[in-house]
Amino acid sequence: MHAPLVLTPAPGRPAHRRPLAGDWTLLETPAGAVASPAALAGRGPWLQAQVPGTVAQALQAAGQWQPAAPRPLHDHDYWYRVALSGAGAYRLRLHGLATVAEVWLDQARVLDAQNMFAAHEAELHLDGAHVLCICFRSLHRWLRGQRGPVRWKPRMITPPSLRLVRTTLLGHMPGWCPSVHTIGPWRGVDLLPLSADASPLLSARFDLQARLDTLEGGQARAQRDAGGDGAIRLRLRDVAMLPPAMPLMLCADGREVPLVAMETGAAGIVYEGELRISRPRLWWPHTHGSPERYPVHLRLGEERIDCGQVGFRRIEIDRGVGGESSTGEAEDGDGFALRINGERIFCRGACWTSHDLAGHADTPAEVEKWLALAHRAGMNMVRVSGVTCYQGEAFFEACDALGLLVWQDFMFANFDYAGATDAAARPLAAQAAREVSEWLAAHRHHPSVAVLCGGSEAEQQAAMMGTPAQSWRQPLFDEIIPACVAAWHPDAVYVRNSPSGGAWPFQADSGVTHYYGVGAYQRSLDDARRANVRFSSECLAFSNVPCARTMADALPVPPVHDPRWKARVPRDAGSGWDFEDVRDFYLRALFRVDPARVRYEDSARYLELSRAVVSELMTDVFSEWRRAGSTCSGGLVWQLQDLLPGAGWGIVDALARPKSAWHALRQVWQPLQVLITDEGLNGIHLHLINESAAPRAVRLRLQCWRDGETVLLDVARELCLAPRSVCRIGGAELAGAFFDFTYAYRFGPRLHDVVCAALTDPGTGALLSQACYLPDRGADALEPPELAAELAREDGDWWLTVSTRRFARWVHIDDVAFHAEYDWFHLAPGSRRRVKLLPDEGAKGGGRGAGAAMPDPIPMGEVHALNARRAIAYCGPCA
Repeated sequence: MHAPLVLTPAPGRPAHRRPLAGDWTLLETPAGAVASPAALAGRGPWLQAQVPGTVAQALQAAGQWQPAAPRPLHDHDYWYRVALSGAGAYRLRLHGLATVAEVWLDQARVLDAQNMFAAHEAELHLDGAHVLCICFRSLHRWLRGQRGPVRWKPRMITPPSLRLVRTTLLGHMPGWCPSVHTIGPWRGVDLLPLSADASPLLSARFDLQARLDTLEGGQARAQRDAGGDGAIRLRLRDVAMLPPAMPLMLCADGREVPLVAMETGAAGIVYEGELRISRPRLWWPHTHGSPERYPVHLRLGEERIDCGQVGFRRIEIDRGVGGESSTGEAEDGDGFALRINGERIFCRGACWTSHDLAGHADTPAEVEKWLALAHRAGMNMVRVSGVTCYQGEAFFEACDALGLLVWQDFMFANFDYAGATDAAARPLAAQAAREVSEWLAAHRHHPSVAVLCGGSEAEQQAAMMGTPAQSWRQPLFDEIIPACVAAWHPDAVYVRNSPSGGAWPFQADSGVTHYYGVGAYQRSLDDARRANVRFSSECLAFSNVPCARTMADALPVPPVHDPRWKARVPRDAGSGWDFEDVRDFYLRALFRVDPARVRYEDSARYLELSRAVVSELMTDVFSEWRRAGSTCSGGLVWQLQDLLPGAGWGIVDALARPKSAWHALRQVWQPLQVLITDEGLNGIHLHLINESAAPRAVRLRLQCWRDGETVLLDVARELCLAPRSVCRIGGAELAGAFFDFTYAYRFGPRLHDVVCAALTDPGTGALLSQACYLPDRGADALEPPELAAELAREDGDWWLTVSTRRFARWVHIDDVAFHAEYDWFHLAPGSRRRVKLLPDEGAKGGGRGAGAAMPDPIPMGEVHALNARRAIAYCGPCA
């Protein structure tokens, strides 16, 4: 057998995937006890293992590991083994090994790996039956042998020596993330034959991009409006020499062009081609247009290779230099906004953590389920933070299709990654350059990839730990990564660090910040304006209580008091408080209740108030940031999903059920929107938003009530909202006479308790958007609403109509087998809302098991409101 040849993978995505067939098995051994496969004889028992997969998944399947109480894994070695056979040359591709790994073919050590995020390749020569082993060495043992000077050590990550190895930080942040350690061939193993009769494209890699022409000169604006011309460019590497009679064709938009051999690389010929498209359809975030895409494939004779889909969009960073923006904010050069296809975009969304912490699976169905929730909520951006993990191809495909922008951190966070004086860091710098370049080459064709960020909180960590300002900056973020971005993705926006940009890296009024003024720092709501936020790539982290059904299904323990409940509440490492304490602060400040007493006397009421106060905070902050005249151009909530069921940071729980915060944000993130802001002595301002490319006729109605039902003011106006516009109308202007909306003048007792602004369709009367303002936010400030509910079934779908006599605050629906398509909303006096009930996938008894078919579930539940003394019940007819 020939000695294996270790190869450096060409940049780009593989044209073919051929998973190594066979039954993988796994063995856990003491760290360092087994030096080579020869010493494995007689050891066991071996467990069945899934590849791609992780050690945690295999141990969980064998009943030896639990995600709710994970045992540490980094203190052992783990051996994966599979039998293979063949004759001749083969290309072994390892798409991701976590993390310190050795690959063995029989007794020959093929290659070593120390980067979870990099791909590895070797050329093997087989001559019969063989055994392939991959040994994942104890990370803790390996790290004990690593040394290097460091200027600061973050408290939130353990151990601090993780800066010296390229692995995910998930599982190493005990304040909020379970200690689930990622070990194993998490991104799969391919074995491709290199025989003479194999396809010449079998081992090829390609990188693909779609770019609009650079616009220059006086006609640039006209060209931009028309879309400009575009080109689809493809570079194919590691291809065997093709006969002239069999051209390699790049195909898109119903046309094809030949690829041309350009040079000879280490493993084959490099081919390039470009297909021009005149005035291509543009890709837009779904809040502003349609995410148009073009399928691309390669053709070699009868062989076709799907290369994915590309989109054309132009993205620019707008920092504001002089003058005034289209929304009225003063520009001083310290701002941060994105322009997509020339239009300034208000970005809103959440930070992605992981939907599968044990295995990091990237199956399309699972990824699409979670991103569909982001889309439904009105998000137009998701951020993959540097403390998490690179997502698979399915994630970006779904973001492209759904029209979701991606803010992509590279996986560097909090640490001092050092400079040229640190000899131990030099190999890491080379690894980083390769890792970043590989990622860019594989993903630069995705139109959703908008912002590329060096990493998370490295500069903030240094500054907050008191290091000198000259130590905050690092060559990794200032030189190495920018050079990779310039070479591979020059049309993306690059941000040095999240946060960065001000005299302090986390300064809210300059560049990009992580805003926790309203939140962890317990500032009043007016701080959302006073802080002068420009763009918050993290914000509004709260301990968000899940719905009652998830608590019953997945965390059936007494809430708040039980240690198992508190273990799921996030906290900052080393702090004497957690994020439930933060939520309690706002319960006291906004709702004027004593959280400890309510918790003691009526825990159900405490949970209801907790869900409502977070909804109110989210609504108020984003109303402030989206208003006319705001300095803010975006906010991304920390986080999208919980890692375990409980009161975590996620606005969606671990069972993919939206929480109250998700529903509240959905109502304040709409492309067509009315918002209300409290302007003190100036009364209230109404802010009308139309993000679409077409004008929109609407009817604006402003109403005020006393005791939640008696009308004191009722005025309306027909309007036509301009495309891509934000406009402001004063409540005083609309009322036409003095009305103390905010109770600022206090001429006698306050007359009203509710203000409501609504946008409706002038033709159909359908409600398009609604905003409410309460001069008194107290939990007991409003009269009971007197709710009613009526259940009906039409064409197989269940509908619940909720009506009220008086104003109903934060109406929500709890059902044993269904979930409400629209939930956690306000209901105006004398009005009704018809809500579709959707079957809940996790509902007990709501599916079909083995054997006899189960009957269809019947809706049964309760309708609640914050100001209702008790819930009202409803139930469908028995079968």
